[in-house]
Amino acid sequence: MGEQPKKYDFQKGEILLFNKELDWTSFDLVQKIRNNLCRTMGIKKLKVGHAGTLDPKATGLMILCTGKATKQIESLQAGEKEYIATLKLGATTPSFDLETDEDKQFETIHITRSIVEEVLKEFVGETDQVPPVFSAVKVDGKRAYHHARKGEDVKLRSRTITISEIELIRFSQTEIAIRVVCSKGTYIRSLARDIGKSLNSGAYLIGLKRTRIGDYRLEDAFSAEFFLKNSKEFVTN
Repeated sequence: MGEQPKKYDFQKGEILLFNKELDWTSFDLVQKIRNNLCRTMGIKKLKVGHAGTLDPKATGLMILCTGKATKQIESLQAGEKEYIATLKLGATTPSFDLETDEDKQFETIHITRSIVEEVLKEFVGETDQVPPVFSAVKVDGKRAYHHARKGEDVKLRSRTITISEIELIRFSQTEIAIRVVCSKGTYIRSLARDIGKSLNSGAYLIGLKRTRIGDYRLEDAFSAEFFLKNSKEFVTN
């Protein structure tokens, strides 16, 4: 960032990149940044929003917009996304990730690298995907996860998504890592579930990092800790 930190006019409007920490909700990040900037700038209110959520168990790139830049949120959300996902093979969870405990186990002895690579090809292109029941999709006016956590039966409609690239970057019979480039609205947790089914086994997400949204990249993002400690250095006088 150079010797002189860049100055931002947060009230007028700025686009900021952050690396969301593990176990933070997207709202946690927005709230912490907003409250910190209000204190630093000596103001009571500041409009801050994000261009696309990340699950608490995910890390990586989030775009925050302040002031009039919040008008750009919708267009930023539409950008292509890139993720690095780690999947455990041979088991499933109700949430398709680490939020819930394993409910079923499956054999993995038949799974080879070549089989995984062939299965991944099935998901490239335009497909229909059913979101996880533990998600923020609205059902009868409430988020689906509210129903799911009460043990209620939740039926979600499939939605059309596009996956332009899937690359296997690490393989073992019990764990794989993949790079995924996809459209808005793609649930990587659902992709993990579907990959497990196609492998005649089970799978769920044990790690997820978003590395890109459109032309914005994770390597250009602030850590929240650094920004919160040094926010006064970025405020215009």
